[in-house]
Amino acid sequence: MADIHDPIEQPARLSITQTSVNGARVIALAGELDADNADILRDALHLEPGFDELTVLDVGKITFLDSSAINVLVTARRNAEAAGGRLRMAALTDPVRRVVEIVGLDTIIACYPTLAEALRP
Repeated sequence: MADIHDPIEQPARLSITQTSVNGARVIALAGELDADNADILRDALHLEPGFDELTVLDVGKITFLDSSAINVLVTARRNAEAAGGRLRMAALTDPVRRVVEIVGLDTIIACYPTLAEALRP
């Protein structure tokens, strides 16, 4: 008799695209943010010398985030503020917005309905 096992699921992929819009750094994220890729997010949010004053995370294509991602975002916000910058989030989907509101992340990182609104001064 052959053993039948459930296939091992690979961690969901995370796509990160960085651009600059009117002097602001925009980081567009797609996929799931969890413990498997929190380090990738942390690296993307790292502030380089001469960083843009405003960083906007476009999370409109994020389908899930866990406490690992939340911790990375809290640290990124603290680092941006310490360096004189700002971190904002834009285009939260309903499931992501629910988590953000439950943990109170929206009280420390400004959240906007659209990327265009988040980019306004």
